[in-house]
Amino acid sequence: MASVAVTIYYILFALSFIYGMYFGITGLFGFKNYHKSLFGKHKPKHKFAIIIPTRNEQDVIGALIKSLQKQKYPEDLYEIIVVPNNCTDDTAGAAKKAGATVMECTVPVKVKADALRFAFKNLKERTDIDAYVIFDADNLVHPDFLARMNDALCEGIQVGQCFRDSKNMSDNWLTGSYTLFYFIQNFFFNRARMNFSGSAAINGTGFVVRKDVIDEYGFNTVTLTEDSEFTGLCALRGIQVAFVEDAITYDEHPQSFWQSWKQRKRWTSGTLSCLKIYGQKLLGTFLKTGNIACFDMFMMYVAPIVTVLGLILTVVLIIFHVLDVELFDFFSYLYASGILFFIVFYILNVAMNIFVVKYNKKSAKNILGGIFLFSFFIATWIPINIICLFKKTDSWEQIKHDRSDVDLDSLVK
Repeated sequence: MASVAVTIYYILFALSFIYGMYFGITGLFGFKNYHKSLFGKHKPKHKFAIIIPTRNEQDVIGALIKSLQKQKYPEDLYEIIVVPNNCTDDTAGAAKKAGATVMECTVPVKVKADALRFAFKNLKERTDIDAYVIFDADNLVHPDFLARMNDALCEGIQVGQCFRDSKNMSDNWLTGSYTLFYFIQNFFFNRARMNFSGSAAINGTGFVVRKDVIDEYGFNTVTLTEDSEFTGLCALRGIQVAFVEDAITYDEHPQSFWQSWKQRKRWTSGTLSCLKIYGQKLLGTFLKTGNIACFDMFMMYVAPIVTVLGLILTVVLIIFHVLDVELFDFFSYLYASGILFFIVFYILNVAMNIFVVKYNKKSAKNILGGIFLFSFFIATWIPINIICLFKKTDSWEQIKHDRSDVDLDSLVK
């Protein structure tokens, strides 16, 4: 019986190890062409319809619109469209006052994708629009955003994801951890994929999609994570998602752990739903065509399961250690070193955090809580993943945004 248990342990350990090595090795491509812009500069050409789905965001919508009005891009080549839905405040009034066009949503909206589909349907007959830009109401936008997205479209890109920065990274350790989460994804996933002709991942806000892509395929997402799901759909259709690193949006991250917990439960539930719906298709398409984007999305969708598997392996390893079962793998040797094992991995994590902060030309002192507690932030995802394996979140809940006091000029360097 013991030999069977050890064999199962080795098989599961090998799968987890290969999973980690895959992202570790591919992430190194982020260092290629270090700090080099991924796209050349082009003259303004494309017209953008900026769509902002909103629900009870009167406190922050005005600041976003004002930042968009400061774009270094011809005014006749973009328009700002706010789509209020399920509002109990005066989001629409605040948006109109700030100078945006308000498209009142007249269909039931349960998730963000419902509002987007409504907007896309209403704009379908517009022949003057080249591409859609999607923002969340709490964002602020760098003045060069549209110019840099125009560059990407001029070079043939159909879908583009911006660089997701933070407007409140120094509020507390949690907002700092969120900031690092996106910095790490930006560099070790999105930038890395662009450097070996792969595909980046859409992560919620600040993404651009050509209108003809929506006209042809629609936006038929069905999960709570429309961004990740749409990325998977792009992979299956052979559409590259480009990472436009010089197009920057500043996001407001949750300041309370309970709001973060609810948000990440929704993310995990949506990810598991994507795995169930698209996992087999993505893996099959990769094996048939060699499209690395399909394999990437399969690996991303299976992440919650691998995280839980890692916890199980750790518990099994402890049991084997107590029962004096001899093992011969790297992980067990490290574990045998005791507390040193955890110290080494923690130090490596802190070093990575400092690197991405410096790479993005931020001050480490403004994000110290995140740098030193990021490991705890990631660890809190383990119980979330376990819960969602048995009881998924099936509804979208609003995350409170109220940081209207942040000055865009203080964020733009």
